[in-house]
Amino acid sequence: MVIVVGWLVRPTLNVKPWVEQRPVKDIDGDGALRLPTIKVGLGVFLTVATSLFALLISAYHMRMMAADWVTLALPRVLWLNTAVLILAGVAMQWTRSAAQWGQIDNVRLGLIAAGVLTFSFLAGQLWAWQQLNASGYFVRNDPATAFFYLLTALHGLHLLGGMWVWGRTTAKVLRGVEVAKVRLSVELCAVYWHYLLLVWLVLFAVLLHTHT
Repeated sequence: MVIVVGWLVRPTLNVKPWVEQRPVKDIDGDGALRLPTIKVGLGVFLTVATSLFALLISAYHMRMMAADWVTLALPRVLWLNTAVLILAGVAMQWTRSAAQWGQIDNVRLGLIAAGVLTFSFLAGQLWAWQQLNASGYFVRNDPATAFFYLLTALHGLHLLGGMWVWGRTTAKVLRGVEVAKVRLSVELCAVYWHYLLLVWLVLFAVLLHTHT
């Protein structure tokens, strides 16, 4: 997953954005879909990721119908983690707007804020795991606990992949690169963060609904 995300965004970190504006031809149409290839690639990746999460949620609901299903008390820190990830999405959107307006100082500040908040979310998820472990809930205890670890771990891995791209983009901004050279990278990061925020809200809602 990290390799795929890095491959998708790599051209935007090393090449001028206008160089990447290669149109994707519509075979039967009389025009061209003028989207950067990198955006099309990200769209395909997000579609595959959506299918994966949808399948896991479906499997979760089917498994909970079994007689051996035991409900799991969710750690309260998940509420705080959710709020932190929402703030990270807001910071990333603010960074995207700053990049569109050419405000490099605000881009730098926004990227740092989004990164700190995202790392805080991941640390909070590990804290939730630690609380479960301290209470005696381990992966092999029961299906509900195993699914909780699986869903949160998969979401966290997707975020880590995004953080790798965020790190390269932030490094370029800190070195004083022109905002035009990172505008597309910032935009794609914002889209990815919004997507993962939406995925987490869905996962959290599913976990809350089935553990109340």
